[in-house]
This record gives sequence, structure tokens and C-alpha cells, in this order.
Amino acid sequence: MTKKLMVGKVAVGGGAPVSIQSMCNTKTDDVAATVAQIHALEDAGCEIIRVAVPDEDAAKAVDKIKEQIDIPLIADIHFNYKLALMCAERGIDALRINPGNIGGEEKVKAVADICRQKNIPIRIGVNGGSLEKELRAKYGGVTAEALVESAMGHVRLLNRFDFDDICISVKCSDVPLTMRAYTLLSQQTDYPLHLGVTEAGTPSMGMVKSAMGIGGLLCMGIGDTIRVTLTADPVE
Repeated sequence: MTKKLMVGKVAVGGGAPVSIQSMCNTKTDDVAATVAQIHALEDAGCEIIRVAVPDEDAAKAVDKIKEQIDIPLIADIHFNYKLALMCAERGIDALRINPGNIGGEEKVKAVADICRQKNIPIRIGVNGGSLEKELRAKYGGVTAEALVESAMGHVRLLNRFDFDDICISVKCSDVPLTMRAYTLLSQQTDYPLHLGVTEAGTPSMGMVKSAMGIGGLLCMGIGDTIRVTLTADPVE
């Protein structure tokens, strides 16, 4: 049994039903277009939605979007810890970050501190395409062991700053490799796991890869929340 965390009003882990996520492909600072897409996703059964936050304009749109939607909102942030702080101040329900790429330890601590104060969970998102060079060299490329070592290293970093409200993903486009990584991860930790196959492709190919990878893991009792990634309208 994994730990339970709350993403807004949606429970993830701890025996809660597997929640369905998606991600907007609108420009986040286009509030009207983003809200319209989220409403369409809600109608399709989406329970948690993520938006990209690449800059301050996107971060400033968070509270405006939240006012108009009913499902929890997650901010996807890379490299700039200040954007995470801005989103936290504007009421974001969760953050997706890679603690290894948002700066030094003091910056990670600043994010962990505000998230602890405001009960905001963090998903550590490890992708095969952005795996650390040191781990690629150590394992001779992208392997299940390398993905898990990366994720657990980020977990330890957040734990160092007294933060434990964590969800983890270890995704790549290779389905068997993704399944091995999640299986290995599930044996090492009881944090809730976010399942997905990254860069899954067009709807026809992506649906097959995702059904195999996500479905296979769910059949083994692994996974607490899922997102199917397609190069298509996210409603699909």
C-alpha cells in the first residue's frame, strides 16, 4: 500500500481509486483557452489537470485559471524555482518538478519550505530523455536502475529539507523499460506512483503503447494515478 497524498480534493495513493490526469497544450497565459480546454477535459473524465509554467506570465495565470475550474491544478516547472514559489503563492494544488534542475540546494529548500507550509505535494518527474549524464555514464545509457536511482536521489534531497509529500514518475518511450523501472521503484518505496509512457506518439501508436505500459503495471497492482500522453488534443 502506498502513502496517501491529497492533490486538491483528489486522493492519490493509499488505496484511493486510480485518478486520471491530463495536460493542457494551450499557452497557460491564455486563460480563456486554457480554461475552455480544462472544461472539455473534465467532461471527458479528467480528474487532475497539469499546465506548463515556463515563465512568469504563465505563473501569474494560475489563480485566474483555478477560479474557473473544479478539478485540481498542477504546475509543470523546469529550471526556475521562482516560478514554483509564484505558483505556490497563487494557490496551485501540486507541483511537478525535477529537484535536480531547479538550481542549488537552497533553491530546492525554498520550494520544499513553501510546499510544506501550504500542503502542496510535489511530483518528482524523471524522464529517460533528460536523465543525468552521470547516471547515463554509470549504467551505460538509460536503464531502469538509472531512472530509479535518479528518482530516489531527488527524494532524498527533498527529505533532507523535511519534505515528504511526494509522488514519483519514471517515464520513457520504451514500454518494457518503463515497466521495469516502475516495478523496481515500487519495490523500493511506498510513495504514490504516477504512471505514463512519455513520447508515446500519435493516437493509434500512443494508445497501444500506453495501454500496454500503464495497463500492464495496473494489472500488477502498481500505480496510483495515470496520464496518457499523445501528440493530439488532450481530450483524446
